[in-house]
Amino acid sequence: MSRAKIVESADAAVAGIEDGSTILVGGFGLAGMPFHLIDALIRQGAKDLTIVSNNAGNGDVGLAALLAAGRARKVICSFPRQVDSWIFDRLYREGKIELEVVPQGNLAERMRAAGAGIGAFYCPTAVGTPLAEGKEEREIDGRKYLLEYPIKGDYALIAAHVADAMGNLIYRKTARNFGPVMATAATTTVVQVEAVVEAGMLDPEAVVTPSIYVDWVVQVEARHYTVQGAR
Repeated sequence: MSRAKIVESADAAVAGIEDGSTILVGGFGLAGMPFHLIDALIRQGAKDLTIVSNNAGNGDVGLAALLAAGRARKVICSFPRQVDSWIFDRLYREGKIELEVVPQGNLAERMRAAGAGIGAFYCPTAVGTPLAEGKEEREIDGRKYLLEYPIKGDYALIAAHVADAMGNLIYRKTARNFGPVMATAATTTVVQVEAVVEAGMLDPEAVVTPSIYVDWVVQVEARHYTVQGAR
């Protein structure tokens, strides 16, 4: 039996998020960003959040808007700075937000490890760089590796393309990005989709995230953003 529930609004989907939560936020830049859920979280008011995402927000929308609202205490990401990351840049320079940089492959694998129940793993990425400071190093077959620990989330906010009534998910092309691993790595997974269909209408071979990893689903209208040049 699926544990997923279809809710009427994004506000209802994020209503239970507590202060101090670690939240995994899907998206690669604007692709696959759960805009409706993030906007609802801003309205909901949870603060002192640790945000785990590929980057630290784009322009003034989505994750950037959450940071601008002062709700995040720390960001764990791969690309904190890009041409349109002026909100994060300002907050970081003012000492108002913490940053942990994680190489992109490590970020995905650390979340996958959390979902798979893997206690830790060795990886060669970042050996000999500042990111290796404080980490256990081990030589295996003549190559140096660093010990990496899973990244778990209290909540995951992700965007999928279609869900069925049981909560099985399919994604749209590259908008899939981190969604599947985040769904497995969080205690509670909240998903926005563009359509909800009856159970049995999705080809089982096309399902990417099974309903067992999904808790809340809300159907929203598609929203598209463009970000203007850097300020």
